[in-house]
Amino acid sequence: MSAHCQLTGARPGFGNRISHSHRRTSRRFDPNIQKKRYWLAGEGRHVRLTLSAKAVKTINAIGIEAAVARIRARGEKV
Repeated sequence: MSAHCQLTGARPGFGNRISHSHRRTSRRFDPNIQKKRYWLAGEGRHVRLTLSAKAVKTINAIGIEAAVARIRARGEKV
């Protein structure tokens, strides 16, 4: 599963692990990605979206139809 959100566009961040001796090694901060299935009443079908936890809360607030419109506006396929 690719670690990016279809609604918010959240992608992994990169940084360094810093040990007790202050040695630095690369690390990756992944967003909290979940696969969710929603019913699109306007199209009469289910859609499966790859979303961050923040995006799930956004869909609860604005609704699935508005969220799918935003995803399509970003140029992603739904």
